[in-house]
Amino acid sequence: MPRNPRNQIYPANEDLPAAGRGGLLARFWRWRTELLLLALLGLVALTLPAAVRGGHWTPFAVLAGAVSAPAVTRTGRNWAVAHFWCVVSRHRLQRTCLETTMHTRSGRIPLVLWITPTRTGEKALILTRAGISAAEFEAYAEEIAAACWARSANVYRHRRWAQLVVVEVVRREELPGALPPGLERLYGRRAWMALRHDLEEPPDLLPRERALIAA
Repeated sequence: MPRNPRNQIYPANEDLPAAGRGGLLARFWRWRTELLLLALLGLVALTLPAAVRGGHWTPFAVLAGAVSAPAVTRTGRNWAVAHFWCVVSRHRLQRTCLETTMHTRSGRIPLVLWITPTRTGEKALILTRAGISAAEFEAYAEEIAAACWARSANVYRHRRWAQLVVVEVVRREELPGALPPGLERLYGRRAWMALRHDLEEPPDLLPRERALIAA
């Protein structure tokens, strides 16, 4: 099966700058979770020993409770695992952009604005750069799924703002339970259109109306 021509948008003989360039703010945003964790650990390392030496055990007890309480509950463990995979998928998406042609001629890659857990995996909201569209993400769907160690990857484009793309990483069967807070609550499911026709849902129908049609 021939590859989509979007998988090679630059001439083979063209010398391009190394991908991954970006401003300081963009680099900070890519590593925001890790930087915040390091800042929190640094704050704890500076304040906790001084508090213990001064005989103040309350900060130590609060910290121990904050760490152990989520760890002993299934909800807390599931939350931690789900957000761990969000961080992993965010970095793997960025790595896919670096290793493919999903970057500009100046070396800038799309920006992952937000990534949230879903019942089947993760869903990332991406701001594309000039020269990159949702169709290119769809062309690299198999590479994205492989990079994220997932089953598949689905790509959606915002109906009004073409620069906004949602990449849904599917890594398991749908889990039961309440719908986690995510992109559906932020923008609404009907604000997005799938690039694959088999994923498309009628944008003007409510879930009850779709069930009536199916029946």
